[in-house]
Amino acid sequence: MMIGAVSVCSITNQTMLLNYGIRATVPYDFTSPSLYQKGIYLPCKLHAKNPASRNLIFLFGSQRGNLSLKTVLCAVPNEQDDSERWVSHHFADDSVVIYPLDNENSQDPGFTSQLQSGPDIHPTFMSQGNQESLLDKLKAIQLHVLAMEQWNASRLKMCHGNYLVSATNLIHYLALKSLDIEQIKEELSSLGLLNLETINPYVLSSLSACIQMLSNSKSDSVHGLKSSGEVLPIHKSLQNQTNGDLAIAAMMKRASSNRNLLLGSLKGQRGTHIMVTVGQEVVDNDTHVAGLIEAGATIFRINCAHGNPDIWNEIIRRVKQSSQILEKPCRVLMDLAGPKLRTGKLKAGPCVVKISPKKNAVGSVICPAKVWLSPQGGGLPPPHVSPDVILHVDGQELLSNLEVHDSVRFCDARGKRRTLRILRKYPIFSGVGFMAECSKTAYVESGTVLRKKEKRRKSSVGFVIDVPPAEQFVRVRVGDLLILSRDSSDEVDESTSSSIGSHRITCTSGYLFDSVKPGDPIAFDDGKIWGVIKGTSISEVIVSITHAGPRGTKLGSEKSINIPESHIRYEGLTSKDLVDLDFVAGHADMVGISFVRDVHDIVVLRQELAKRKIWNLGVILKIETKDGFENMPLLLLEAMKSPNPLGVMIARGDLAVECGWEKLADIQEEIISICNAAHVPVIWATQVLESLVKSGVPTRAEITDAANGRRLSCVMLNKGKHIVEAVSTLDTILSGKYKKAKAELKPLLLSSHVY
Repeated sequence: MMIGAVSVCSITNQTMLLNYGIRATVPYDFTSPSLYQKGIYLPCKLHAKNPASRNLIFLFGSQRGNLSLKTVLCAVPNEQDDSERWVSHHFADDSVVIYPLDNENSQDPGFTSQLQSGPDIHPTFMSQGNQESLLDKLKAIQLHVLAMEQWNASRLKMCHGNYLVSATNLIHYLALKSLDIEQIKEELSSLGLLNLETINPYVLSSLSACIQMLSNSKSDSVHGLKSSGEVLPIHKSLQNQTNGDLAIAAMMKRASSNRNLLLGSLKGQRGTHIMVTVGQEVVDNDTHVAGLIEAGATIFRINCAHGNPDIWNEIIRRVKQSSQILEKPCRVLMDLAGPKLRTGKLKAGPCVVKISPKKNAVGSVICPAKVWLSPQGGGLPPPHVSPDVILHVDGQELLSNLEVHDSVRFCDARGKRRTLRILRKYPIFSGVGFMAECSKTAYVESGTVLRKKEKRRKSSVGFVIDVPPAEQFVRVRVGDLLILSRDSSDEVDESTSSSIGSHRITCTSGYLFDSVKPGDPIAFDDGKIWGVIKGTSISEVIVSITHAGPRGTKLGSEKSINIPESHIRYEGLTSKDLVDLDFVAGHADMVGISFVRDVHDIVVLRQELAKRKIWNLGVILKIETKDGFENMPLLLLEAMKSPNPLGVMIARGDLAVECGWEKLADIQEEIISICNAAHVPVIWATQVLESLVKSGVPTRAEITDAANGRRLSCVMLNKGKHIVEAVSTLDTILSGKYKKAKAELKPLLLSSHVY
């Protein structure tokens, strides 16, 4: 009698996907002679000694294809790290009953306390490595995948009909990932067959197709077995599944449908959406949204952590208006603020802007500062123009009389006389804008008088308006002490520092002060600043700065705070989130759920959506914590219980700080793989083309990083000075407009000769 084995496990303690204590009907025929001609052992990547894993071993006995009653032994470490033993029997009706077995009172005659390696059970997966067993190995994997699906039947039944097929494929993917299949991947690759790394969106169909291909092969060098003409029950069952909803074509159509339902369809050769974060600058500029849409933006993101409903409503109105005028569909995503830790607001600085020409080492001016002059609401300068300072002017008479080479005189905030020389004029949405230059440093504030002196005529006059407050910040250096205070009355600037090398800033979230302890590392502004907590109290946390820039690093208002090693228990949706959700439901197409950590967060969200009867609002799960990453399979399965369109955003900023920079690349690849298996669209966020957005010049690494976005559903850009130019560049990259270079190389290759 020969013995075969199949193992099934779940991924982590949190992702326990196997339903114990139930009677699971097995939909396939265990009597296939080819399966039991030699034993196959499939080891899981996680082991029973690890309390975070669950490992089931099925043992089947066969004598010429006839099954006899055999015991199935399962070691399940419980929360106390004790080994609980489970036992099951295989019966004639092809079903398995699994139940716990008490170690001391066991009356089962077939129970054995440990597994003994028989002569046909191998210690490593596919150790023989010969081509004769390749077909058997794939069939064993197939059975393993089907077993995982059956054991999660009750969980799958709770998924909404829109996601049942996708959830089933996700279970198949998790089953495949639980196995050590490195050797079989090499064997398949050497034969030019299936690539197990690329079958995530259609696992079962791909396995079945490969098995069918090997079975139909006339060459017996592949599997060394003569295929039987008999059609077994397992084949009938698989044919029904792989020719229906689980077929490769159906799976691809499902993934495309889910993407279009959430993000909208795209026209042209670009297959990836471009999302842009917008804020107050849209309200201040009538043409900003239109410029972004023309450049290629299709989704606009509003962060509910900033602004208020009046500002959000105006942004959405302008997006919809510009979208209709340009006849280019756009959607709106609103991110709920969530329980994110942030620095408090610093006291607003003076409403003054500095004009600074570039100087060399000895202080001589080498390049005058470029200044853009336009009427109020006139909009930003053209994308190819990059001014250093933008000034809005109230004075139609002055602007209408300005010509190229004219001089505009003014006295700055210090009383210094300065001159702007007009270089060029540009037509803009609300009139004309001017590019001017200034060769001396000047400080311009709201109310500054601008004059154009004219011969024999009264001087034309205008006034500078709407100069924003200067951004206040605390500049911290390595070795400095930073005091985080709960008291909002401490919203002051750096000038109130108690001593040199000591700074104070607020954080109004009580989570921080209630959960941290001395010795915990802490990061600010997406990891630009790091420190170690030296002391805590009810109202203050003292931090010693351990990492900052050589000349110090600015820490401003509302910057992120991360404490990777703490166990802060956040509430899923804050009271502010619930209020904002009412606005989002009535105005936006999608809602972003920040800092999702566990299933409870999704349950609360589903309850709130059901309470408001919101079934069409898209839901974006933002993965930005270690817990969120580790619980992703369960988060997706829980979210799939609702009919709402579903997506995932990889928030690389917080995720890198929480999990470690060196792990980010592997983590984001794993998130993409899981989402591909679940047919859930992925949004790639944080620092995409950041140098281009801020300075107008991208780095080489940013270009290749952005090109990787072609395989995703959406790429997000943050707002910045050169955002329109960045969107246009990203549109070119994602469209692959320069792929034609390959076609241009073809004639060259064909005409080359080898001598």
